[in-house]
Amino acid sequence: MDFHTMVSMAVWTASGAVLLCVLMVVDSLFTRYNDLEELKAGNMAVTTRFVLKLLAQTCILAASIAASSSLGDALQFSIISFWLLFILEKVVHWLLGRMGKIDLDHGTQTGKIGYGLLSGTLHVIGAMIIAAFILS
Repeated sequence: MDFHTMVSMAVWTASGAVLLCVLMVVDSLFTRYNDLEELKAGNMAVTTRFVLKLLAQTCILAASIAASSSLGDALQFSIISFWLLFILEKVVHWLLGRMGKIDLDHGTQTGKIGYGLLSGTLHVIGAMIIAAFILS
């Protein structure tokens, strides 16, 4: 591994980490609860959702990096994907609320792990689809 490759790897890793932090902060602004406070309080449903969302964004970022020679393009793919997943989550939450009388946000906030798992899994599924598209 040459010096240029090592520097590039460090820059891409740092940029990806910053982007993931920013995306998770933005995501927490749209929940009815404070993610960090719930994490500190030991709410495993919120923790499960948070970890799965972070995993989903990381999968998309990894696919973006693999498919792109430009850091800017890879970061743009991740940002656009974040909004696609955000919209997907809101639509499914709305449908579950209307059709199944299931409030995923409330259930997650109250510590129902199944609710957090379902909510986070929506992101993982969406991320897998988006990553496959990016890599194709």
